[in-house]
Amino acid sequence: MRKRINKIDADEQIFKLQRVCAYARVSSEKEAMLQSLSSQVSHYNKLISSNPKWQFIGVYADEGISGTKEDRPEFKRMVEDAKAGKIDLIITKSISRFGRNTETVIRTIREMNALGVDVYFESQNLHTLSTDGEFMLTLLASFYQEEARSVSENMKWRIKKDFEKGISWGARDFYGYKVVNKNFIVVPEQAEVIQRIFNLYIGGLGILAITKQLNQEGIKPMHSKLWSYGSLLQILKNNSYTGDLILQKTYLENHLTKKKVKNNGEFHQYHVEDNHEPIISKETFKEAQTIRNQRANRFKTNVKRTTNAYPFTNKIKCGCCGCGYQHKTTPKHDFWICTTYNTQGKAFCSESRRIPEKSLYETINEYLGTTSFDERKFNKKVNYMVAQKDNKIELHLINGTVDEITWKEISRKDSWTPEMKEKARQNTKKTNENRRELTWEKLESYHQPSTH
Repeated sequence: MRKRINKIDADEQIFKLQRVCAYARVSSEKEAMLQSLSSQVSHYNKLISSNPKWQFIGVYADEGISGTKEDRPEFKRMVEDAKAGKIDLIITKSISRFGRNTETVIRTIREMNALGVDVYFESQNLHTLSTDGEFMLTLLASFYQEEARSVSENMKWRIKKDFEKGISWGARDFYGYKVVNKNFIVVPEQAEVIQRIFNLYIGGLGILAITKQLNQEGIKPMHSKLWSYGSLLQILKNNSYTGDLILQKTYLENHLTKKKVKNNGEFHQYHVEDNHEPIISKETFKEAQTIRNQRANRFKTNVKRTTNAYPFTNKIKCGCCGCGYQHKTTPKHDFWICTTYNTQGKAFCSESRRIPEKSLYETINEYLGTTSFDERKFNKKVNYMVAQKDNKIELHLINGTVDEITWKEISRKDSWTPEMKEKARQNTKKTNENRRELTWEKLESYHQPSTH
């Protein structure tokens, strides 16, 4: 039998627009840079919208953020949108605008290419999905990273030379002073509070007592709603109030992370005497330090404690007052509580909740997908937590995103320790025995013969 074959014409393919976005960034918040960013956004808007084969998705723009930093919110949002299938092509001015960290650039490009998303660098006329794309990209990204390292080293040299001349870098306003063109200008009303704090402390009042007094009088600190133990302690330790200055208390870990690290002797420090108008005398400051050291030594001899003994120490902040949470132990169970609420009461932090440690562990284990708490895994993923109302906790992750978990209240039965359960069992047993004895006594008295 002879086969008959009929050709079926294919339908004309429906034309699909390529979804295109752009990424722009400036590394400074200066007016000229922000104008440059505005012109970049305008340029990409016109460029993409004018192409009939492209669908304009938008421009993702980061302001005042270095390309070596990982925490670029708009860059991250663009990557997430690409992963969600919203983007086909990303246009950016150059590799250095996309990022100066070779690892970040290559990793991101490979993620995009795996999704079929092309990245086009205008200055280099380079498409990452092209044959030579990744090879050229690796060479150029390495060059830009080395350039960033060179710029960082030159900046360190300039800062060091200024430190040697007694010129400060990166100084910001702090309670008592405004910093104008690297000059420290006294703020009179704040200076009065500083003087009062030192006088009260030297007069015998403790840090928590002074904190409570300032909060009750409605005197506001600079960067939070209420005074806390930590904020007051920082004032008592700050020798800048004497008119002197210690330079290079901190340094940047490296040119990639730009993480600020405390200088514990890794680099020279510079003591600049009589740098600015003092708020307190050097004698007053020295007396306060003597008292502080005496109290600290007395406390150490009376109380045994370990620093950072708990995995959540310095990891939980209060969503109501912004203060940190501290660990507390009771006969029934351990829990975490807002330091402000614990030391000053509900009047100063009305919405905070104390979190049972058992519930916190269980909730975090569920979030991490572990059966028991893995501190290393937790620290690699979570930067810090913010305790909110309704048993909710915001998890601020290392990658810059925020997740939310909800912890459960512990029932009274679950909060009992084995010792407490055994004690309750013994009490119940004793109560039942007493009841039986009373019952027998009643029965015996009921059956006694009448004397009448």
